[in-house]
This record gives sequence, structure tokens and C-alpha cells, in this order.
Amino acid sequence: MTDDLEDRNVYGTELEPCSTDPMTGFLRDGCCRRVEGDRGRHEICAVMTEEFLRFSRAQGNDLVTPRPEFEFPGLEPGDRWCLCVARWLEAVEADSAPPVVLEATHEAVLRDVEPDLLRDHEHEGRVDSGSGTEE
Repeated sequence: MTDDLEDRNVYGTELEPCSTDPMTGFLRDGCCRRVEGDRGRHEICAVMTEEFLRFSRAQGNDLVTPRPEFEFPGLEPGDRWCLCVARWLEAVEADSAPPVVLEATHEAVLRDVEPDLLRDHEHEGRVDSGSGTEE
């Protein structure tokens, strides 16, 4: 189900879970895996910010409102979520990009995103991947 890359993060080590509460990932397994058939490429683990949630809603993707029919709980600032590569890059251009958890971001993003850009947006601070929120 995943493509030719192993589930490794941008450091080349084992991909860490992004969040299990809320449960994230294209496969809803908590990880930002590279999955064949995921046209959106939900491979970037990001910590939601109020600014990014507003930006995403303005782009037509409401990440705040729960959608139980899609197993989507709705997000709030501090939650970790697997974002589409293209949407994160759009947010970078709009100066609204949320911080990235590099240990939980799939190495496949390096095909499209420079390592320095990811490091510039690296999340600083401890985040519990189980709860998905800041501690």
C-alpha cells in the first residue's frame, strides 16, 4: 500500500507517529505515511495554529468543523495533523505555515521541499503524539 520508500522520516530514521488523538494520516493510523493513491500526499506532520486553521478555511478546507462521516474530529490549535505537501507549501508562501514535526514527517516530502525550508519551520517544544496536543 505504501510506495517504494520505507516509512522513514526526513532524517532517514524510523517514521514516528504524528498523532493518535486526534487520529491522523491518510490511513488513519496516526502516521504521515507515503501511500500510493493518496493524491493529496498527507506526509507532513504539522502542529496546528490558529493562523493556519484560518488560512486553510479561506482556501476552502475547513479543518475546524468536525465531520464524523469522514472520521474527522475537527482540529484546534496545538493538535498534530498530517497535511498535504502542496497545502503546506501554499501556507509557506502566505506566511501562514504551521510548524513541522520532522521526526513524524515522511522522507518523501524531500522530493518537493528543501530540507532548509523544513528546518526553518521545525516545531520547537515537546508534543505528545498520543494526545496530539502541546504539553
